[in-house]
Amino acid sequence: MSGNLSRGNADVITARPGVRPTDIANPDYFHKVVDCQWACPAHTPVPEYIRLIAAGRYDDAYMINWASNVFPGVLGRTCDRPCEPACRRGRVEDEPVAICRLKRVAADNKDDIRPRLPKPATARNGYRVALIGAGPASLAVARDLLPLGYEIIIYDGDAKAGGMMRSQIPRFRLPDTVLDEEIGYILGLKPELKLGQAVNSLKALLAENYDAIFVGSGAPRGRDLDLPGRKEAAAHIHVGIEWLANVSFGHVDKIGRRVIVLGGGNTAMDCCRTARRLGGTDVQVVVRSGYEEMKASPWEKEDARREDIPIHNFLVPKGFLHEGARLTGVAFERVKPVVTNGKRELMPTGEPPVVMACDDVLIAVGQENAFPWIERDLGLDFDRWGMPEVDAVTMQSSHPKIFFGGDAAFGPKNIIWAVAHAHAAAISIDRFCRNDDVAASRPPLANLVSQKMGIHEWSYDNGIDPNLRYKVPHVANEVALKDIKIEVELGFDKMLGYAEARRCLNCDVQTVFARNLCIECDACVDVCPMDCITFTGNDEERALRHKLTAPAENLTQDLYVSDALKTGRVMVKDEDLCLHCGLCAERCPTGAWDMQKFYLEAAQAGSCRSR
Repeated sequence: MSGNLSRGNADVITARPGVRPTDIANPDYFHKVVDCQWACPAHTPVPEYIRLIAAGRYDDAYMINWASNVFPGVLGRTCDRPCEPACRRGRVEDEPVAICRLKRVAADNKDDIRPRLPKPATARNGYRVALIGAGPASLAVARDLLPLGYEIIIYDGDAKAGGMMRSQIPRFRLPDTVLDEEIGYILGLKPELKLGQAVNSLKALLAENYDAIFVGSGAPRGRDLDLPGRKEAAAHIHVGIEWLANVSFGHVDKIGRRVIVLGGGNTAMDCCRTARRLGGTDVQVVVRSGYEEMKASPWEKEDARREDIPIHNFLVPKGFLHEGARLTGVAFERVKPVVTNGKRELMPTGEPPVVMACDDVLIAVGQENAFPWIERDLGLDFDRWGMPEVDAVTMQSSHPKIFFGGDAAFGPKNIIWAVAHAHAAAISIDRFCRNDDVAASRPPLANLVSQKMGIHEWSYDNGIDPNLRYKVPHVANEVALKDIKIEVELGFDKMLGYAEARRCLNCDVQTVFARNLCIECDACVDVCPMDCITFTGNDEERALRHKLTAPAENLTQDLYVSDALKTGRVMVKDEDLCLHCGLCAERCPTGAWDMQKFYLEAAQAGSCRSR
């Protein structure tokens, strides 16, 4: 940790009844205030790179992303965006900043950044690590460990690296050029690739005396539906993720005219949109839940409906209809949600079955892990669901030499989660190989730097842009549906990227309070547009939250509380309401308030060794 993190309550004197003074020396405090970065599994410094985009510094914005999330161009198109629901902008208007699409702006407009990337290690450190799977988790582990001198060997049954990024995400969402470029940055660090070589025995791999093994094999098996007619019509019923992989690798290039997709997740949305491009003129999605309960991301559902794909809800498949081996349709039972004893269930309505005619069915009702190649006598524990028991912080299994990450660790999630797991696993592998404490703390690098340039001037633009979220342009359906490789989203150009970046509220520029400078004039209270600052007597937290000018109802966001001032009151600021506009600091006659930029880099391998 570096910088001026202790300014503000460094002069705390004595503990008083009520809420304790906020410890802003703890990096988690201000990190949590930067809601988008806190919500990002890889803790990418979102406001920092957005400001750089607004300044036209695309290379710098890209490198900030690359350091933390490894695949900025990929994630700028495919991330499930956990940062956006957390965005403070979404609290004052309907939609948050388009954080994900701004990431793509940096990737699309950067120059050649290869000179800024790490170079292959000139000397090995003597440790050999095997990575099973060449997907995002394993590639991110390789990216972290190769510059430290590790010999990395990557095994994968596919002929090209990329894992689910290549096999399950259609090219109309993620072009090969983007994927190849960002994977190429990692392969440039010179791992040994054993592509086309699936690992069939973990015991055999352990016998090769690797110092550590990382399992990043994903969740490679799609769930099937064992319903009447499944075997008879098998030639026209396909498991979604397997079918998408066959399309991706060129083994499948057509489908029947009438297609039913079963499932409501993102894989189902990819299946239906892919089917439209391979000859399906009547493609329909059928889901057992309601529309709002579907697991697919809202924008994925919107994209499917934009391409005229209807989504039918509250229908449960009961059987596949066929004439001999020819599939003719699917029979469904209509259900409705019923709440019994506080528990919501889907119950049959009693209506006659619904029959939909079709030529092909794509089953996309979920994915599961498959570990037939992991022997059960290795000292590696599995839970009752057949999942390995993995420490959520260290990613280490019950076998000390074996680590997991990505979908192989905790089931299907998104690429950004795989990257976060990979960073954690790489730290653990580095510590394990060095006989260090794998479970030791992993403090980030963090600092606070004042943005003051004058009495009323700041080194950042603290104006609040009034514009609503800008729409990302798309290729017209009549063009997009003719070619499976035409990228549908065009992304923001530089002008739209600048305009959207201006909507960011700079939540990382913190209001830092110096108790010893405060004269309790209440000028900051008067000028605050959100009524988020209050001077009051201290109390226990629940009571204190309701004594504020605007009661602090969001219990997930902390209060910023000073130690007692000269009058015995305390300063309390509701971080949930603050817009980081800086008016309090501009108005304060004594400089008790300062705007300080908080910057945090999450720990990575080599940055937090205990010795």
